[in-house]
Amino acid sequence: MSHAMSHAPATLRIQKFLADAGVCSRRAAEALIREGAVWVNAAPAAPGQRVTPGADKVTVSGKPVRAAPQPRITLAMHKPRGLVCSNDDPHHPKNIFTVLPPEFAQHRFFCAGRLDKDSEGLLILTTDGDLANRLMHPRNTVEKRYLVTLKQPFPLAKKPLLLRGIVLDGERLKVEHAALVAPDRDHASRQVDVRMHHGKKREIRLLFTTLGYDVKRLRRYQIGALPLKGIPLRAVKPLTSREIKLLFKKSEE
Repeated sequence: MSHAMSHAPATLRIQKFLADAGVCSRRAAEALIREGAVWVNAAPAAPGQRVTPGADKVTVSGKPVRAAPQPRITLAMHKPRGLVCSNDDPHHPKNIFTVLPPEFAQHRFFCAGRLDKDSEGLLILTTDGDLANRLMHPRNTVEKRYLVTLKQPFPLAKKPLLLRGIVLDGERLKVEHAALVAPDRDHASRQVDVRMHHGKKREIRLLFTTLGYDVKRLRRYQIGALPLKGIPLRAVKPLTSREIKLLFKKSEE
C-alpha cells in the first residue's frame, strides 16, 4: 500500500456516523434519513451513504453534527422526584441533565428507559446509541424492579390482577412479578415489589390507579442484576463494562 493511500480519510456509513457522534442510535438514524431530516453537503442523505468525518458537512434538522466521536460513557443515576428525563420539554426546565456533574455536562447522553417526573430511582444514561437501543428494544427482556408505595393497603387476593393485567385504551398493562412487602394480618400491604420487562409510559401507575389504588411513591431499585444501592440521591456513577453486562443479566433470586 502506498504512503498516500494509508492516509486516505476513512469513510463511515451515515447511520454509524450519527451514532458515533451521539446524535441517536443507528435505528433512529435510519428513520431520520427516511424522513428527510439528514442532509450531507446541502443534499438529502440516502440510507447507507458513506461520509468522510471532518470533510463532509452533515446536518440533522438543520443543525450541524460534530464529527468527533464521543467517548463511550455509561452512567447510573439515582434520579430524584421532580425531574423529567427529557431535555426538550419547555414545560419542565428541570431535567435530569441539569444535575449532571460538570465533567459529563458537555456530552450528549441518551436516557435508556425513562422514569416519569414523579418517579425516582435507577436511571441509565449513555453516550452509546447502540447500547441505548439494546436496553430499550422489546426483543431484549431487560428486567426492571420497582418498589411501589400505595396510599391504600393492597390485598393479596388482588395480586393475580397485576399479573394478568388490564386493557386500557387497547393496550394491556401488566407486571411480570409482584410480591407484597411485609403484609399485615389481613394479607394486605401498602408496599408492593414489582418486576417488569417492558414498561410503557406510566404503566405501573396506571395499572394500580385503574385497580383503585393510588401510588404515593414509585422507586426503581434494580435493572437486570445491577442495583441502585450505593448511589446517593442525585448522584451518578460511571459503569464499567462488567456492570453494563449486569443490566442484561437476570438477578439471582
